[in-house]
This record gives sequence, C-alpha cells and structure tokens, in this order.
Amino acid sequence: MGNMKACLQAQNRSVLNRSGLRQLREKGRLPSVVFGKHMTTTMIHISMKEFNQWNRSGNSGVIELELDGQGKIPVLLEEVQRDPLTRNILHADFLHVKMDEQVRTKITVEYAGTPAGVKLGGIVQVQTTQIEVEGLPERLPSHIVADISDMAIGETLTAAQLNIPPGVEVLSPAEELLVSIVTPRLEQSAAADAEAGA
Repeated sequence: MGNMKACLQAQNRSVLNRSGLRQLREKGRLPSVVFGKHMTTTMIHISMKEFNQWNRSGNSGVIELELDGQGKIPVLLEEVQRDPLTRNILHADFLHVKMDEQVRTKITVEYAGTPAGVKLGGIVQVQTTQIEVEGLPERLPSHIVADISDMAIGETLTAAQLNIPPGVEVLSPAEELLVSIVTPRLEQSAAADAEAGA
C-alpha cells in the first residue's frame, strides 16, 4: 500500500450547463464534486488522464486533491458516472475524509475468473458490484477482487464470503447476494415443453 498517495491537481469550476461540461471533457478534464461533513461541497475538474491512471492502478482508495486555496485534502472516490454506451467516465464524486476518522463508503467488487459452472452451460447473474464498508481511510481498498472461477451451477457468492482486508468492516448484510450461477432458462423451458408434449 505504501504512504505515497496519488495527488491530482483540481481546479474549481462554476456550475456549468451540459455544453459547458462537454467542452471541459473535450479538453481532457473530468467534471467532479468534492463533499464531506468538514467542508462545503465544491465543484471541481481534474485531469481525465491522471484520474484514469490512478483509477487503473488499483492503489488504496485514498487520493489527495490539490485544491485552489485549500492545499491538499485527502478524499475517497465515492462514485463515478459512466456513459451507458461508451463506458467513458463522465463525472466523479469525491468524499473528503479525515485520516483519523472512520468513514463509511461503498467499494466496488470485481469478479475474476470464468466460473466452472459457466463451462457447463451456466450463466453468471451479477446482483451487485458494490458493498458498503467502514474503516479508516488508509485501510479502505479502492476495490475488492472476488475469484469466482470455482463456482458451480446453483452456487452463490455472498458478502460474507469476500476476502476483506484487516481493519475494514463490511456493513452490507452478510447474506447479501452478489453473484449466482444459474442454469439457462431457455433450456429449462424447452425441456418443460418437451415434457408437456410427451
């Protein structure tokens, strides 16, 4: 994890209409907002390239924003909005944190591997890709990877089965369903039709 926190230069922005936001994005800037109980909500924009580099690196969830007139402040990435078609990030929400205060946030669960059940014709049904957690900011990972390659048809993965780093508490219910491997409905209904016809 290390103590080297990524730092993004942030610039304040006035409230922009849609075309203004589009122009910002065309210049390689990502419109964002920073909020938290210790500060007033601030509209900013940051470098899309720098943000993507940090986001892909999979480092700790805490990042520093260098704000005009406020110096560096630690934040957690709370949420990103993506274009439904291109999957490009359109907007980011950052939560201002104090490093010695517990914080509640949602983190993304990434599912790795091809489940054994899929090789036998099963289908992966993803119920959610986020869980709610609490912990000190530096303990919170930016995401959690769940290996689902051993899952057979009929098996499920719940929040309780995730591999959570020490110092992080999961607030989502232990039995919350994340992923299940199901049999394809088409085959079931075809079989049922065949039986009904027999």
